[in-house]
Amino acid sequence: MKLIKDKVAKLSFVALLVTMTAAIFYTPTASAHGEKSQAAFMRMRTIHWFDLDWSKDEVAINETMTISGKLHVFAGWPETVDKPEVAFLNIGIPGPVFIRAGSWIGDQLVPRSVSLELGETYTFKVLLKARRPGDWHVHTMLNVEGGGPIIGPGKWVTVTGSMGSFVNPLVTLTGETIDLETYALDNIYFWHAFWYAIGVAWMVFWAKRPIFIPRHLAVAAGKADTLISAGDKKVGVAFAVGTMVIVAVTMGTTNEKYPVTTPLQAGLMRGMVPVEMPEATVTVVVNDASYRVPGRAMQMDLTITNNGDSAVRLGEFMTASVRFLDADVLEDETGYPDDLLAEEGLTVSDNSPIAPGETRNVEVTASDAAWEVYRLADLIYDPDSRFAGLLFFYNEEGERQMVMVDAPLIPSFI
Repeated sequence: MKLIKDKVAKLSFVALLVTMTAAIFYTPTASAHGEKSQAAFMRMRTIHWFDLDWSKDEVAINETMTISGKLHVFAGWPETVDKPEVAFLNIGIPGPVFIRAGSWIGDQLVPRSVSLELGETYTFKVLLKARRPGDWHVHTMLNVEGGGPIIGPGKWVTVTGSMGSFVNPLVTLTGETIDLETYALDNIYFWHAFWYAIGVAWMVFWAKRPIFIPRHLAVAAGKADTLISAGDKKVGVAFAVGTMVIVAVTMGTTNEKYPVTTPLQAGLMRGMVPVEMPEATVTVVVNDASYRVPGRAMQMDLTITNNGDSAVRLGEFMTASVRFLDADVLEDETGYPDDLLAEEGLTVSDNSPIAPGETRNVEVTASDAAWEVYRLADLIYDPDSRFAGLLFFYNEEGERQMVMVDAPLIPSFI
């Protein structure tokens, strides 16, 4: 009976061990990103993405799509984040499900880092080629040295087809056409396995003897020098010399086989040309701003002055990629992501046309569940509780002008 219990206990232990091991190796596919976890002030006071267009919602393997639009570099960039003096236009995707075939800021191809100016607005475009089938959340993103990735809005894109059919042809400087997807793949596998085997051999050599307790006792007794024998030193020298010889020989043969090479390009591109936005004839003063926690709404007391020649109305407030619209003024027809679009989220106490030369004080409310869903309300707990965003005004002809707003935000819990 005792023997049976011991066997059952051992089998249970083995089953538990197998289950834990399987859990360790289970890695579910990530299809979206943690943009909601990025600090609210980062999304509000750094890069404002607008006029975005995802050219396709569905794309087949080997086909291309583009993401284009404008990015505004906020003039009141937070002091705790390094300025975008070294930045890289990127796309946030869950792994290599697309390849970036090209990216442009303005009309300038930008394959490497660029320098952007505070307060300026730039057009951009990124060309993507579908590589892996699935439903993927595709974001705009700007990597800033010292500031990390600044993620913009994301939209679901479906990639159809088989990954086995993906090809990535490239013509080299010597005129040879290669497929980057499979080029020298056998060689890559060989060298990974080769150095892995050397690493395992090195660990096996040192692990074949008692490792922890005996060595600890020897060190505690002041006999650490006895742990390394003359044979151990010879083996260590053999591994070191052998590694250097292998590297030197293979480097020589590689240079002989591929005499024409160019280094990776890592310079900084300056002089990015900003887009000329229409000069704003509307001025806005934020007299007061508060966030009402129970109602998930931000309220602004604004003084608006129209210095233009035609009447204007406030149609949109955008912050942290969330767009709050006044449905009586503006209807979105761009296919903007639904979770970031509050089509009736903007209300104005008096949104009748503001005549030329008129100054009006209005109460503006931006309300939607997105404040909580995208954790923008966390801003009220920051040591520098400020908000920033873009106000878009429209005249009778539908012409638009953009005004930046930036002010402290006071929470209200009643």
